[in-house]
Amino acid sequence: MTTTIDTTTLLDWITRFRDAVTEKRDWLTELDSAIGDADHGSNMSRGMTAVVEKLGAGAPATVDELLKSVGMTLVSSVGGASGPLYGTLFLRMGMTAGAVTELDAPGLAAALRAGLDGIVARGKAEAGDKTMFDAMAPGVDAFDAAIAGGADLTAAARSAADAAEAGRDATVPLVARKGRASYLGERSAGHLDPGAASTALLFDALAAAIAGSS
Repeated sequence: MTTTIDTTTLLDWITRFRDAVTEKRDWLTELDSAIGDADHGSNMSRGMTAVVEKLGAGAPATVDELLKSVGMTLVSSVGGASGPLYGTLFLRMGMTAGAVTELDAPGLAAALRAGLDGIVARGKAEAGDKTMFDAMAPGVDAFDAAIAGGADLTAAARSAADAAEAGRDATVPLVARKGRASYLGERSAGHLDPGAASTALLFDALAAAIAGSS
């Protein structure tokens, strides 16, 4: 039963996310070409590659330093909205986690919630706006609910990943109200939101990393 997540597992999470957005780069770009700038896949792949390269040169010893390093690298290396939003996610997670070497379930839940709050503060998004929030919020809520119900980290992370995927899929019929996609109005309906798609990959990578550490 997995009860904590340490910096090694967090680094595995980040690496798995890099691998996922790189593998799915063309798909993410295809999604973005329909309602955005057609650069989400390339931006995320480039940014996460830069993150892993930086961490590989000397991974920080504490959770806050690791997550803040991820956030700052994304802000500086990813263009468009993705850099600031994902960067804020990890920066807020790091600030909340603190200078510890591992997180228990409530600690990880608090960090994820703070990351979500940071995305809201940065992007002003709400449910149904057809943004990464529509995958992120269900994922965080499901994680909290699973932990409250007595689940361990492995089960909670898988519940979060499933909820994030459902939230991603639910963006298809929505009309975008934020970002570049909102310029299309009704024409944005019928398309999967690329930010929600990459967010689902983020949660899936977290679930895989935690499962792999147990």
